Amino acid sequence: MDYDILIIGSGPAGQQAAWQAARMGKRAAIIERKPKIGGAGLQTGTIPSKAMREVAYLVSRSGFGGMRQALAPDNRRHHGLLADAVQRKEVVIAQQESVIMQRLLRSGVALIPGEASFFDAHNLQVADSAGNKQLISAEVIVLATGSRPRRPPNIPFDKRMVLDSTSILNLRHLPESLLVVGGGVIACEFVSIFAALGVNVCVVDSHEQLLTYLSEDVVGVLADSFLRMGVTFHMKERVAEIRHDGNGVITMLESGKQFRTDAVLYAQGREPNSEKLRVSNAGINAKDGWIDVNRHFQTSLPHIFAVGDLIGRPALASTGMEQGRAAVLYAFGGKRHVTAENQPMAVYTIPEISYVGMTEKEAQLENVPYLVGRALFKDSARGQIIGDGQGLLKLVVNRQNEKLLGVHIVGEQASELIHIGQLVMNLDGSLRDLITNVFNYPTLAECYKLAALDCLHQLEQHEHV
Repeated sequence: MDYDILIIGSGPAGQQAAWQAARMGKRAAIIERKPKIGGAGLQTGTIPSKAMREVAYLVSRSGFGGMRQALAPDNRRHHGLLADAVQRKEVVIAQQESVIMQRLLRSGVALIPGEASFFDAHNLQVADSAGNKQLISAEVIVLATGSRPRRPPNIPFDKRMVLDSTSILNLRHLPESLLVVGGGVIACEFVSIFAALGVNVCVVDSHEQLLTYLSEDVVGVLADSFLRMGVTFHMKERVAEIRHDGNGVITMLESGKQFRTDAVLYAQGREPNSEKLRVSNAGINAKDGWIDVNRHFQTSLPHIFAVGDLIGRPALASTGMEQGRAAVLYAFGGKRHVTAENQPMAVYTIPEISYVGMTEKEAQLENVPYLVGRALFKDSARGQIIGDGQGLLKLVVNRQNEKLLGVHIVGEQASELIHIGQLVMNLDGSLRDLITNVFNYPTLAECYKLAALDCLHQLEQHEHV
């Protein structure tokens, strides 16, 4: 065997798999078909969109009211904002790419450029950019090729006016108007970015509310923020046709409504990058391109693993990293890496949303007796200092044993704050732990205590009834 382990894909999941193997003293190599390492996580998705969001967020902090009016008279400033966001994105990508490359080299992980496909169950054929091919074998193979934006054939993508979540990152001029098709995580994040930069944004989505799986009151805060930035909504609507029209785009809805905008972002779902792997040559079955795995991330062949977006939900960089580590630990040590049960999710909109555990609806469906405690950011001294009048922290608590069932946050630093609730849940803590804990003052974290005290008040009232 040429290597102990071959990892296809250098995204977050592939990196962690390689580093874990190197720490175990294994001969490891990553095969990457793109000219730059990092996968969608670094190059075309997570990191670049969040870097652009940071610039948009700083703009939004100057106040939603009047933002568009302030930008409209000066088109140079209008486009300068996008230039700032793009520059920020490119600087962050370059820095992270350097960090990843140095870490791979220090770890002794080999980097093999080229497109990998299965020759058989243990041999991969790798074709480089010049068309040269070589066979490489390994004891263990990890598939970490990720996913890409879904691009239906009836949508006339052109990377200029009709865009997906990858091509929109390469815009060099802000459109005056943008129609976003979709109401999920990626769609909402780009709505935040472009609305904050002064673009007239409208959203078309088939659902009744944005981010349908989240708590309604949390999404309501986000929707209000969008409205203050001038975003318009067309919910419970479906796109019938998108076509180019001179220097703009016409979008027709099934209801008969018609919109003309400078650009359209189609952000509805992602597809697995598996079609060029030729997994059938290894005897692996793929359903619509998604790879089935067991709890150890093994495919139907025990020495071939799949991790990250390639295996479907939750399709997060954070979970993909843990899957990469877990796969390697099991492959070479037979050890099952136990990941904490409650895993956080974040939506990097303006404002941020983050959550862990159950929503109220889920508690109702499982017939769990629960109560809800809320704390508004504006009720905390830190919330007043930073001017976040809309932020909300909500606890969903089991009424019988006072255990936390879920934590839902919308507002500044939500993606950071969520880890406090996550740790309490994973360490089997309770409402009383939050109440007895001392938080720095003033902080937004204090909202945990305020929400917990709200729950305690409800419990005490119930006892007196």
